[in-house]
Amino acid sequence: MQTWIILCLYISSTAIEICTGIASPLQPFTTYDHSIQLEANIAELWWTVNNAAQEITFELHMKTIGWIALGISPAGGMKGADIAVGWVDSSGKAHIQDRFAFDKQKPVMDNTTQDWFLLKGQEQNGWTAIQFKRSFDSCDPMDVPIKLGTNILIFAYGLDDIDPCQAKVDITYHDDRRGSRILPLRSYADQPADAMLAGLDFVDFRFDNHAVPSADTTYYCKVFKSPSRFLTKRHAIAHEVLIDSRNTNLLHHLDLFECSSKDVLDDANLPDGVCDDILTGMRMCSSNVATSWAIGADLTTVYPKEAGYAVTGVNNNKYFMIKIHYDNPRLTSNLRDSSGIRFYLGNELRQYDLSYLVFGTLSSPASLAIPPNTEQFIVDSYCPPEATRNFPASGINVVSALPHTHLQGR
Repeated sequence: MQTWIILCLYISSTAIEICTGIASPLQPFTTYDHSIQLEANIAELWWTVNNAAQEITFELHMKTIGWIALGISPAGGMKGADIAVGWVDSSGKAHIQDRFAFDKQKPVMDNTTQDWFLLKGQEQNGWTAIQFKRSFDSCDPMDVPIKLGTNILIFAYGLDDIDPCQAKVDITYHDDRRGSRILPLRSYADQPADAMLAGLDFVDFRFDNHAVPSADTTYYCKVFKSPSRFLTKRHAIAHEVLIDSRNTNLLHHLDLFECSSKDVLDDANLPDGVCDDILTGMRMCSSNVATSWAIGADLTTVYPKEAGYAVTGVNNNKYFMIKIHYDNPRLTSNLRDSSGIRFYLGNELRQYDLSYLVFGTLSSPASLAIPPNTEQFIVDSYCPPEATRNFPASGINVVSALPHTHLQGR
C-alpha cells in the first residue's frame, strides 16, 4: 500500500475554545475570499488577495467603539511590528494610521510612507469595522512584508477613539485586549463548514478536568487507548483540536504522539503525569508525532480525500499520548483543563494510509548552537538510511508540512 505523508519539520522539540461562525452584527462591505475569527465574539477578519496588484484588502471587525488595530509581526510580539490603527469618530468618519513598534511600548507613527490605505469604516451596535488594504511589500523599512508562507498577525483594541488633534488622546495600553494568529495570508485554506463533519463518528482524546500546577511552565502527558467500540480499522478524515474555553491563554501548544507497539502498557493504569516523570520507561511513546497544534494555528485540519489516518486498528490496541505545554507566568492556582483532540471518522476506508515523518535536530548546544551577532545561520540536517527503510517500494506522497521553530527560526 502506498503511504501518504504529512511531513513535520522540527528544529526544536515542542512538544480553543471551539468556535465557528461570525459574531459581528455588521455586514462586511463586500464579499471576501477568506474570513476567520481572531477571537471568539471579539475580533473577526476578512481578506482577499489580489496577486495581480500585489496587495491584500482587509476588513477588521472588533467589539468596541474605540480604536482597533491589526499588525504584521516579524516574531510574534510588539517589537518590530507594522501596525494599522483605525477608528470611527463621533461624526461617522473613518480614520487609519500607519504605525511601527520599536519595542513593547506605544507604537509610533510611521514617518516614512503611509502604506495602510483606508477604504471604508462603520460603527454600530458596539462594534467597529474598518476596511483597508496594503501591498505585499511596500519597501518601507518601517513595514513588515506580507510574505508567502506564514505571517504572524497581532491585534488589539482600545475603549476610546483617538483624536489626532490632541496628543493626549492617543492609543493607550490595551491590557489583555490583544491576541495573535499565525496565518498564511496569501495561501490560506478556509476552515471546513460545520456541515461537512456533522453526523460522523468521532474519537476524543482529552484531559478530564485536569488540575494544572501553579507553575510557570508545565509539560503534562497522558496516554489513551483507542476505544473498543470500533471493531475494525477506521480512517479519520479530519481532526479538531479542542481547547478548553477556560484556558485559551493557558495552552502554549499540544502534541499528539502515536505510541510504538514496543511500549508495554497496562490498560488499567495508563501513564498520566508530568512528562519528565513518566517518559523515562516509554520513550518510544514520545518519538512518533501524529500531529501538533500551537497558539495561532487553525483548530481543524481536513485530510486529502485520497487518504485517511488509522485511529483504530483491527485489534483495538493502538495507543496515543497527548502532551500539553501549559504557560502560566502568573502562577495562577486552582486551574482545571479538559483540552484534547477529536478525530472524525469516515464511513469508508480511503485508498491510502496517512502517516507522519518527523526530522530535524534537537535544541541542544551539541546540535543547535547559533553563534552570537549572526544575522543568518543555516543548520543542515542529514537523515540516515534508517529514516526511510520502511518506505514502500512505490514511494510516498508528501501532502503537507509543518515547520516549527521558536523565535530565532525562519
